[in-house]
Amino acid sequence: MVEKKTFSREVIAKIDSERILGIRAGSDASHRVIGIWAVVVEGRVFVRSWSMEPRSWWRTFLEDPYGEIFVAKRKRGIKVRAVQVKSEKMKEKVSAAYREKYNTRGSIGYVEDMSRSPSRDTTTELCRV
Repeated sequence: MVEKKTFSREVIAKIDSERILGIRAGSDASHRVIGIWAVVVEGRVFVRSWSMEPRSWWRTFLEDPYGEIFVAKRKRGIKVRAVQVKSEKMKEKVSAAYREKYNTRGSIGYVEDMSRSPSRDTTTELCRV
């Protein structure tokens, strides 16, 4: 089992406060950086995919779990490893965190979709490398 390294408190606070997290999936850097929603639960960073298209960031992480995140418009990325979440209890905590953080009128429908299968099943923890 690979040890999970944690992010600094500063990085966790930024991810928690920012609405969008920049992410690049895969270690070969062929994917472009895109913006996604991220939540912090118990001091850990979680993301979900709304779209599971063949070349999506989530599918790329299934094949190659390494990538980078870009926090608060920083130009320099932070190396990460994506770990698929199996715990139904944690998936529910992540759903609650999404409902709390992304609670605008325009976001609520997406959050509800992301709280059900198949999006719920894409719950991924991002761990620092």
